[in-house]
Amino acid sequence: MGTRFHIAQYLDVDVDNETFHCHECGQELGPVAKNYKEGCLIYERDPRTVHRPLIEGTELTFAPDPEWCRILEFYCPGCGQMFDNEYLPPGHPITHDIVPDIEAIRRAVQQSTRS
Repeated sequence: MGTRFHIAQYLDVDVDNETFHCHECGQELGPVAKNYKEGCLIYERDPRTVHRPLIEGTELTFAPDPEWCRILEFYCPGCGQMFDNEYLPPGHPITHDIVPDIEAIRRAVQQSTRS
């Protein structure tokens, strides 16, 4: 296990091995050069299961049309911690939203160990 740097609520970067890890259990999620979500368990939900009808027994709802929108939930394969969720149109690639600057993180870790 290398030096870990906490970059998001449930996400760490191992600066020595250049890998993402779950902050809760340490499960490796893949290299920082790729999208950490690719190393997660992914559950696709029907928006109607999240956005229930406003008035029971009616069709009135704010749920996105499942033909046009899907909800993806990303979980740690080691402990089940949810990392993120996103609303995407069917067929749209998973959002690659975290691209760490590994060299800047290394410098920050080195400076913090000197102090």
